[in-house]
Amino acid sequence: MSIPEQIQKDIVEAMRAREEHRLSTLRMVKSALKNKEIDKRSPLDEKEALAVLSTLIKQRKDSVEQFTKGGRQELADKEAAEIVIIESYMPKAAGEEEVVATVRATISEMDSPTMKDMGTVMKNAMAKFATSGTRVDGKLVSEIVKRELAK
Repeated sequence: MSIPEQIQKDIVEAMRAREEHRLSTLRMVKSALKNKEIDKRSPLDEKEALAVLSTLIKQRKDSVEQFTKGGRQELADKEAAEIVIIESYMPKAAGEEEVVATVRATISEMDSPTMKDMGTVMKNAMAKFATSGTRVDGKLVSEIVKRELAK
């Protein structure tokens, strides 16, 4: 079952269970997927649907950060709950240990990169995650690459 089909099925379940927050989040995800489909003028494949979900998660994380800074914890909690719902449709995310191991492997494959080569290391590490089909937060990879290159 594709992601849009699964979301539609879950919308129906959320309506029956009267889960208002889950329902509104799923409707928002469905509309984002539909908008992307309209922009593309053809149905989305799995990779494109996952890219849309990743964008939505990133937007929610930024919102949580802004709401927390602004002292609006109730809104931050709402956004965090939406992140959990959206992430349930994503493949498993890489843990910090897995990211560190991949970054170290990437650095060891290169000829002793320096801080100037950070972009190249990032590009190679992100490519490894993409080929393995593992979802990873670019901000986390960036921090780990900086930390490993600083050693």
